[in-house]
Amino acid sequence: MAGKVVIGIDPHKASWTAAAVDSSQRVLAVVRVEVNRDGYRQLRRFARRFPRAVWAIEGAGGLGAPLVTRLAADDVQAVDVPAKLAARVRLLSTGHNRKTDQADAVSVAIAALTAQGLRSVETDQTTAALRAWTEHREDLVRTRTQTVNRLHVLLAQLLPAGGAANLTADSAAALLRTVRPRELLARTQRQIAVDLVAEIRRLDRRISAAGDAITAAVAAAGSTLTRLYGVGDIVAAIVLARTGSVSRFASSAHFASFAGVAPIEVSSGDVVRHRLSRAGDRQLNRALHVIAITQIRGDTAGRAYYQRKRQAGKSHREALRCLKRRLADVVYRTLLHDANTSFGTPS
Repeated sequence: MAGKVVIGIDPHKASWTAAAVDSSQRVLAVVRVEVNRDGYRQLRRFARRFPRAVWAIEGAGGLGAPLVTRLAADDVQAVDVPAKLAARVRLLSTGHNRKTDQADAVSVAIAALTAQGLRSVETDQTTAALRAWTEHREDLVRTRTQTVNRLHVLLAQLLPAGGAANLTADSAAALLRTVRPRELLARTQRQIAVDLVAEIRRLDRRISAAGDAITAAVAAAGSTLTRLYGVGDIVAAIVLARTGSVSRFASSAHFASFAGVAPIEVSSGDVVRHRLSRAGDRQLNRALHVIAITQIRGDTAGRAYYQRKRQAGKSHREALRCLKRRLADVVYRTLLHDANTSFGTPS
């Protein structure tokens, strides 16, 4: 990017901080604006001072998403700078790792100037919608789990045996019908339990509705992921939402690294071992984990592969990691086939 200017953006919920940095890593100007229409206009006026500038946004899929959407509507291209990369730049700077919005924006710009292979931000409405639905459903499921746990506590206080581990709204309601306490505390606990049962029913309906919406969205996306054993609509939606455009991955190895299933060697002496990478997208990693566990439990090629690894002396976890890595290749090829087919290119 010699001779060019990069506008690095440090996004927050209420503010955007922008720093213009030239190819010699000299800070030309800095501005901080509010996250609203006027703030966006101020940011665009700031950028007009550097007509050939490249925009770089930290966490374009997270807090930077609102700005990405606005820029895309105005046909302004931007690159996505991973937060870890910007943090590494800040750590190696002469500012002794000072954490300020301005320093973060400058680090984002320098990272964009010096890093290789940063991807351009693309606003894919289908992917964004899938991500919104999967995250919404996950929030609902998490809330339901918390509500059921609270109900378990109350049932344990009202009934000697409490409730079964796989407690449902119907089974909890049936248990509560057998309880007719006379004491004030017990009556209060029963009333709260009844309220929690009603809340669980409401959450069940919302989770079901979100699942239906996800099924429709996956079908509209034209994905063939659901043809793979162990991939239902929810898992397919997570894979599509977290992957985005598969064209941004140069190979299946890059995709596996992004998913956190590329093994890391942790050998010692004559013992050669690998462990699961703690990096990568954890949601995508979890989706591959679900596929792997499902295949191991069924009569599948994945199970046969897992068993061969066990017979070769690998532990359950090591064999599972090998299977997840293999499945990442299968998922990548499927995504690539779907992308090629959608553009009319023979696979």
